[in-house]
Amino acid sequence: MDLQKHAQQPDPTPRSTELRASDADRDRIVELLHDAHAEGRLTADEHAERVEGALTAKTLGELEGFIQDLPAAHERRAAPLSAPGRPAAGVFPADPDDNVVAVFSAAARKGRWRTGRRIHAYAVFGSVEIDLSEALFDHQQVMIKAFSVFGSVEIRVPENVSLRGTGGGVLGAFEVDPQDSPDGNAPVVHVDGWAVLGSVEARPKRGKLVKDILDRVQRTADRSMRKHLGH
Repeated sequence: MDLQKHAQQPDPTPRSTELRASDADRDRIVELLHDAHAEGRLTADEHAERVEGALTAKTLGELEGFIQDLPAAHERRAAPLSAPGRPAAGVFPADPDDNVVAVFSAAARKGRWRTGRRIHAYAVFGSVEIDLSEALFDHQQVMIKAFSVFGSVEIRVPENVSLRGTGGGVLGAFEVDPQDSPDGNAPVVHVDGWAVLGSVEARPKRGKLVKDILDRVQRTADRSMRKHLGH
């Protein structure tokens, strides 16, 4: 084997600093810059210049450069700027736990209900509403596959979960407002699918919080303790 040739081959896996930045990543850096300016660490000109650069940054590495000389960069070094955009393979079952279908009609899932790991939503000349703001999350990761054809799919999540979107639109609108939860135990909702001459919209519902996160964590801790004591 030609070791020199092998060593020169590029690494196909991008480093974390080369990953594309999201709007949520930019907003977080701008907020840190605002705090630094308020604390007197940045002059008005420095603050304005860095905010402008952060808003147009393309990668996480570029964003980190705007706060590398600030305490916030070192305090947050251990945590990534954003949760992964796509779940790992095999996390979700191939078949949905729940189907929500509206054909020339309306369908909804809302109130106090238990979410599965995978939910499919179909709106064909109709409307689908999936409201997770009061739902019980039995799984940390939830996938919603949304398909809209001349219809609309509206998804609402609590404001303390992470939200991701990877779908698209064909003469339609596919809009997901991504967000990162500061709680590592919070659920992550992934929205995927297509809007064809229709719309798919997923947003946080302000003022609504997942209330069972701490209970779920406590139940897990209790089970682990009982298992440990049983041995």
